[in-house]
Amino acid sequence: MPVNFEFFIVKKIIRSSTGKKSGANTLVNVSVIAIALSVAVMILSIAILAGFKKEIKDKLTGFGSHIQISRLTSNNSWETGPISLNQPFLKSLKQEPDISGIYPFATKPGMVQSGKELQGIILKGVAPGYKWDFFSRNLIAGRVPDLDNPDSLEVLISKSLANRLRIVTGMKIPTYFIQDPPRMRPFKVCGIYETGLEEYDQVFVYCHLEQIRDINNWTSTDISGFEIRLKDPSKMDQVAAHIRDVVDKSTINSDNLMQVKTLKDLAPGFFDFLSLTDTNVWVILALMILIAGFNMISGLLIIILDRTKMIGTLKALGTDNRSMSKIFLYQAVYIIGKGLLLGNIIGLAIAFIQDRFRVIPLNPISYFVDSVPIHINPFHLLILNVGTLLLTLLMMLIPATFLTRISPGKTIKFD
Repeated sequence: MPVNFEFFIVKKIIRSSTGKKSGANTLVNVSVIAIALSVAVMILSIAILAGFKKEIKDKLTGFGSHIQISRLTSNNSWETGPISLNQPFLKSLKQEPDISGIYPFATKPGMVQSGKELQGIILKGVAPGYKWDFFSRNLIAGRVPDLDNPDSLEVLISKSLANRLRIVTGMKIPTYFIQDPPRMRPFKVCGIYETGLEEYDQVFVYCHLEQIRDINNWTSTDISGFEIRLKDPSKMDQVAAHIRDVVDKSTINSDNLMQVKTLKDLAPGFFDFLSLTDTNVWVILALMILIAGFNMISGLLIIILDRTKMIGTLKALGTDNRSMSKIFLYQAVYIIGKGLLLGNIIGLAIAFIQDRFRVIPLNPISYFVDSVPIHINPFHLLILNVGTLLLTLLMMLIPATFLTRISPGKTIKFD
């Protein structure tokens, strides 16, 4: 069985260096630590960014949906005109494999009074069959409204609204609607939720869809629009484009034209925030790879200088520059591999601790979450490790070029 000469030499070098104290070995250890810390920081940066994206998107989807269909209007008010529940495009959309659910809804701005306190709200009505999973996970008191009873005056409010108005479950809250004539409904608080998404928590109150129909004098088939949830959120833009085609073909000749908006259209500010964090993470990744690369360059240069006599001897015995470069690149792979392994252990351990115990808190008013979120994607880990290995090895070609300048005659005498 043929022996890989370069790999054989590298194994001898590694074994002879194990446990040996020297300046070269110390610098190699420093290079390993630098790579490990850089990889750990990159893993945490990507995991935190993915966590932020997942948490915020999940919360936005919980309040709304991935895609929304409503009446086409230039008015951005929550006071919407009605559309019919019986739309010709629904049959086609319900057969789409990427759609997990279609839910009718209606919204109505109003004012809640508690004592002398007044607070503007958006009353959102949902129909039987609505999935309360998101609010059930974030429920801190009471329960979700009973949708089986169309006459129910139960509402679900947020903790921030309850604290501001000094409301607890079981209390009745007079709610006023500015219209002609003005309306008032004595809703009863059946539950309190807290998501940490303060911009939405402070205004959204949930009730039975029939209550908004009654306030607006709508018919039993009138709604504000449809919320569409997807099985795979990553296909949101693709599915939305298809839904637009289906909806446009069905309503182009009618008086009630429809608009289709994605989650990005409904909450652009949040996605701008996430885009900003994307830029920051790319900067961190670039800096960490540069730090790891420069440490490896200096480490490999020291190794070459430390092994100058060996290099001269091997060249005198007929080893060409290509083989010499392979010897030191193999050694670089060994060092980088140790750094990657140690970095993955450190980064994943910290990520696990934060995900499990939430040791680093955040201000939800500023960051929309109450602690640093973590989401580990195995594909991201693979790309990160392979990319770091390849880019660092490319940087190793710089010190490897010094091998071609080493003369056997001079280095054999080097002491």
